[in-house]
Parts: sequence; structure tokens; C-alpha cells
Amino acid sequence: MGSSTTRISAPAARPESDLPTSIAAKCSVGDLSREPTAHTIARMQLSEYQRLSRRTAEYPRDAWLAYPSLGLAGEAGEVADHAKKAIRDDGGTVTDERRLAISKELGDVLWYVAQLASELGLELEEIARANLEKLSSRQQRGVLSGSGDER
Repeated sequence: MGSSTTRISAPAARPESDLPTSIAAKCSVGDLSREPTAHTIARMQLSEYQRLSRRTAEYPRDAWLAYPSLGLAGEAGEVADHAKKAIRDDGGTVTDERRLAISKELGDVLWYVAQLASELGLELEEIARANLEKLSSRQQRGVLSGSGDER
């Protein structure tokens, strides 16, 4: 039994008037009457990135959980590989070239995180907020270092 690759349908494009004010206000160039693109947005909210990233989410539907999870692990490994090479090849210095390469890999990590969150019905902004609250609580209680989620 084979699985086919299908494009995950993205939500319909919103008119510029429906974009969050922060997106429309921070577009640096381009025609704001069209949907913002990577070329027109100087800053972006996590929710807008999550929504727009769905347009490029193409993977087998029967692998809705495994595919983005494995992709995330693979891309995180590529980030780690660049860190290793900075140590091995550049004496621990992060060159401009390596910084750019890591930035691109972090973009891939973000894409997979967004797909995984979307598949699970989660919002990136809520995930980020909850994470900062958790870390702030740990810091205030003096348990920021250590291990285990429930500390």
C-alpha cells in the first residue's frame, strides 16, 4: 500500500485590510494590496508566518505527524553540525559564512515547527508565550537549571 504526496491546502489569502496591523505597518516595500510575501515583509508575527508557511507544506497526509517531526529533527541536526564544524574547523569562531548557513537552517527548523504546530492545532504565538511564562516561573523559583519539565 503506497502513500501519495498531496499538497496541504492553505487558508484562502486575506486582503491587506484583514492583515494584523503590525504586518501591514511593517512591510518595507511592495504593494500592500497584495498578499505579503517574503520579499515584502520586514517583520512578521509568528501567527502570520505559520499561516503563510502552510502554502509550502507538501508531504504525505498519512505521515502528518511523523514527517514534520522527522524533518525538525533533521534540520536541528544540521544546525548542530554547523556548531560542530565551527569548533572543529574554525577554533570555535562563528564566521559570517557559517552564521548565514546556521540562519538558513534555523529557518528550516522554524518551518518544521510551524507545520508540526499546525498539524496539532496549536498556535506558535501561544507556544512561545507559554514557554516564556514557564521559563520565567522557573527563574523566579530558582530552578531554571536542572532537568525535567515539572520543576
